[in-house]
Amino acid sequence: MITKGQKINERYEIIKSIGEGGMANVYLAHDIILDRDVAIKVLRGDLAGDEKFVRRFQREALSASSLSHPNIVEMYDVGEDNGTYYIVMEYVPGQTLKQLIKKRGSISLSEAIDIMLQITDGIKEAHDSYIIHRDLKPQNILIKDNGEIKITDFGIAMALNSTQLTQTNSVMGSVHYLPPEQASGKGATIKSDIYSMGILFYELLTGSLPFKGENAVEIALKHMKSDFPSIREKNDSIPQSVENIILRATAKNPKNRYETVSRMHDDLLTCLNEDRLNEGKVTFLFPEHEGDSEDKKPVLLEEKEEEIKELEDELGDLREEKKNTWIWILSGIFIFVVLILVGIFVIYPIFSEVPDVVIPNVAGMTVQKAEDTLKKAGFEVELKVEQVSDEKIEAGLISKTSPAIGRKVKKGTSITLFESLGDTVYEMEDFKGKNYKEIKAILESKYELEVVLEKVDPEDDTEYGEEEIIKTDPEKGTKVSKGQKVTLYIPNVVDEYPDFVTEQWSIDEIQAFCDKYGIIVSFVSKPTNEFTPNTIISQSRAAGTPIVKGANLKIVYAVKYEEETKKEETKTDTTDTKTEEKKDENN
Repeated sequence: MITKGQKINERYEIIKSIGEGGMANVYLAHDIILDRDVAIKVLRGDLAGDEKFVRRFQREALSASSLSHPNIVEMYDVGEDNGTYYIVMEYVPGQTLKQLIKKRGSISLSEAIDIMLQITDGIKEAHDSYIIHRDLKPQNILIKDNGEIKITDFGIAMALNSTQLTQTNSVMGSVHYLPPEQASGKGATIKSDIYSMGILFYELLTGSLPFKGENAVEIALKHMKSDFPSIREKNDSIPQSVENIILRATAKNPKNRYETVSRMHDDLLTCLNEDRLNEGKVTFLFPEHEGDSEDKKPVLLEEKEEEIKELEDELGDLREEKKNTWIWILSGIFIFVVLILVGIFVIYPIFSEVPDVVIPNVAGMTVQKAEDTLKKAGFEVELKVEQVSDEKIEAGLISKTSPAIGRKVKKGTSITLFESLGDTVYEMEDFKGKNYKEIKAILESKYELEVVLEKVDPEDDTEYGEEEIIKTDPEKGTKVSKGQKVTLYIPNVVDEYPDFVTEQWSIDEIQAFCDKYGIIVSFVSKPTNEFTPNTIISQSRAAGTPIVKGANLKIVYAVKYEEETKKEETKTDTTDTKTEEKKDENN
């Protein structure tokens, strides 16, 4: 345990604790050699013996050490002292964006845009260095008193040119900011960070999260399936140009998102320009959900065609009512305007429309030759090359593409290449009843592995171990190619408390939750002007703790200091007394 006054590596003297996390704790320390205050992140002692967590901790140091930008926390030192792994960073006095949102409820439009401009500028530096953050959320963004932003916690950052680590039985990053592609088990790209920034922008302007749920799975499904809520329905004073930025960033189909962070940054710079405030609502070229038609007519063109029809009707009425010269002059002007509108909104889009191109046959080519062929045909090529077994194509050569070879798609479409592993086929073994961690290394050497929690029927008398495999997909005996996706299902035998504070639950929502699980809840008000009224400040049982029926839970919420009366204090005392009596009865 790290204590005040303790020295790490005989150089960094601990002053106080300034933050605790699931993997590491952060302390304010003083560098006695360079005579400056620093922030020192120390891997928790119970994790120091776990090789996986040590590697992840060291990966954070490696990722952040290569970055130098005014909006990214600077890395000073990294090392190990008698089994204590640590990272020394720039100390940033101030608060996190999450704390700022909790205190103020929402941020003004101009201030939110300034914050997002700094964040996109910092993340652009990371992406230019081939690093994806993968855990962007307000808890990982610091704001100084002068408004300067500092991005921190590259603990799960991934190098774009490295092999992606397979995660099992866990979701990397906070589920509230998790892009649909990661929620469905696909790899992260620079567009994953863009999605998280879109959620963050929405939260800054509204003070709330777009999707909520009782557990991580429910929230992840909403990211994948539910339409993104309109920010203008909550606040109609927000310009359409600003909502368009959020919609582009949070598009469920990555093809509809900004191609780069730079484009999102440029859009933020001009979104309050007078000529953009009332622009049309954004429409997407590619479908957002499965089954959507790709041939969507732009909303703006439909509106203009309707205007043209209305103007033509008015012209017909004028011709019937009056025949004088002025009417003919006005008619000529009107026809001229109509022709211009038709040219701009009908004829021009036809000639400027992106052409359809057939994907050339690159099967049997080397990866480099296939990339050159596709780029020459006008396509983008994904950085990551997938691998697949193919008995007809020699190992190391291209087997297929996605979208498929020969398909006609828009020029500029991003193509994924699949490299053949040759004819490598296994028969799926019977893993039912085994501990998935014990066979993890064996499976990962052959397949693309995913572990999924499966809800167990409460009336099922079967006793399952928490890490026991209850079924596999594909089933035993099935022929499976090397690199093919294999899913292991383990039982979800424990319900856990959610984070009522961070997820901004209301008192009514917490009461309903406790009624559902048979929890005895007591609500205690705390007079304070630091938080908005009815904000949940703390909970007596930590998030992630297993739920036990009949357990006591204490929730502290904020009320205005000047409005707290003796009557409320008496009511709180009575509630606490009743809670203590219930505890005695249970004991």
